[in-house]
Amino acid sequence: MATTDFKDYYAILGVSKTASPEEIKQAFRKLARKFHPDVNPNNKQAEARFKEVNEAYEVLSDPDKRKKYDQFGQYWKQAGEGFPSGGVGVDMGGFDFSQYGNFDEFINELLGRFGGSTPRSGRQSYSYRTSTSAPSGFGGFNDFGFQDAGGGAIQDSEAAIALTFSEAFHGVQKRFSLGNETLDVRIPAGAKPGTRLRVRGKGQVNPMTQQRGDLYLKIELQPHPFFQIEGDNLVCEVAITPDEAALGASIDVPTPDGTVDVKLPAGVRSGQSLRLRGKGWPLAKGGRGDQLVKVAIVPPKELSQQEREYYEKIRAIRTYNPRSHLQQVRL
Repeated sequence: MATTDFKDYYAILGVSKTASPEEIKQAFRKLARKFHPDVNPNNKQAEARFKEVNEAYEVLSDPDKRKKYDQFGQYWKQAGEGFPSGGVGVDMGGFDFSQYGNFDEFINELLGRFGGSTPRSGRQSYSYRTSTSAPSGFGGFNDFGFQDAGGGAIQDSEAAIALTFSEAFHGVQKRFSLGNETLDVRIPAGAKPGTRLRVRGKGQVNPMTQQRGDLYLKIELQPHPFFQIEGDNLVCEVAITPDEAALGASIDVPTPDGTVDVKLPAGVRSGQSLRLRGKGWPLAKGGRGDQLVKVAIVPPKELSQQEREYYEKIRAIRTYNPRSHLQQVRL
């Protein structure tokens, strides 16, 4: 990692290096709310900032990762990957890494000082070029489940993979280029944002033991213009007219399985959600979550002459006052 690639996680969260875990958590929550994609739709800068804040919190909220980050700075990840489980009995506190172009150079020199031979570097620059083909026969994926890579072997690797809603919902096969190696990965239906999929034996090579770790793929989901995912449920918003809200209606609503007819009860309120059972996200153990249809009452921006006359007649004879309770409000 070049010096210019270094990210100051403390500066990103706006806390000092002596900040307590609670102070770090509070700073993260404040920034996460500010830059969350739901608050900043279609804002690429906010989306990038949100990912950066999450990355910083993931490191600083983990005592072991934070310790490595404080000790090794920009090379904290490589420090965890470069030594075997037994470690080398040397205290690196306060060591200046800036004289080395990369962590491999540091490891080679360090081992040379202790009489060791120069290890064969197993580190690769992962350039992920993806291509999509139709999924077929999704069985086990190297016995993978939705597993967490936390605290894995020191030669494990992690990479992000961006999927469309359709790919994550239906399952998909992706092809990656890992240096000179091509890897076809089958991702099962129902992968969620933040899910980590393990590919056994496809991580980095430990330069000391020559053992190869696992590769963890962290799922990222590209935004969809209509659907959002909340837990096991799909959420969408559908606009209705004032007369449909007052009288009730039958409306068409898109679902992953096609358009369905949804009955609106008379008097439905804006913001109210209707539940379509079994129309949500695929579950790991089979079945589906629900789809929540959020109703938004949208009045017309332009009225024909006749429509305006009828609306005025309704206003003249209307008996319902939704603000009547406000008469009792006092400070």
